[in-house]
Amino acid sequence: MNILVCISNVPDTTSKINFIENGTIFDTNGIQFIINPYDEFGLTKAIKLREQHGGKVTVLNVGTNQSDPTLRKALAIGADEAVRINIHPTDSFSVSNEIANHIKSNNYDLIIMGRESIDYNGGAVPGMLAELLGYSFVNATIGLNIKDSEAEVIREIEGGKEHVKTQLPLIVAGQKGIVEESDLLIPNMRGIMSARSKPLNVEDSTCNDSKTRSISFEKPDQKSQCKMIDSGNESELITLLHNEAKVI
Repeated sequence: MNILVCISNVPDTTSKINFIENGTIFDTNGIQFIINPYDEFGLTKAIKLREQHGGKVTVLNVGTNQSDPTLRKALAIGADEAVRINIHPTDSFSVSNEIANHIKSNNYDLIIMGRESIDYNGGAVPGMLAELLGYSFVNATIGLNIKDSEAEVIREIEGGKEHVKTQLPLIVAGQKGIVEESDLLIPNMRGIMSARSKPLNVEDSTCNDSKTRSISFEKPDQKSQCKMIDSGNESELITLLHNEAKVI
């Protein structure tokens, strides 16, 4: 089985986020980048499927050489090879086109990606990619099993779960549940050493066609300082809730 896992290079959730040039550009200085967590669930699932069915796991990123350490980590986790499409990603449509053109030139049975990236939270690439390729697509995947050329997929829906059967090739957008957090694979020393010799291929962009652009960014307002009210002083609490918080 030939599996492609698409991964995003995203800021660590503990990073302090800033913007420069009047709020138009994300400031990457001092930012630690990681594999998008939803994609990491998908990568672990892909490796487990390879162990069951044989084959190869390829990880792909659309980005600059800033993504190379993240791709190397994916190789250390257990991917067989990595591909980076050398372009600064600008919007979901251009990223989807780049991935689609790569897939058209290769023979993948299964494409796994996270349901969204934790930086922009757009969640648009998996669906766009399925439309561009004409592949079956299951979103919010929390369970995946393969038997011959058929996939049995469980996806999360509001208030429950939906069980789906479909044929390969297939695109799934995964999340926690496709594997459990306790099952996530961590690079060991052997994996780190072997990652150095695994191929990381850089491909040129084939279609830099953006449909949208970010005009500016704004950070949320800072939380106001917490005020402590002495026990039994209900009248002051009511006054603050009425005059300052304006909730009553």
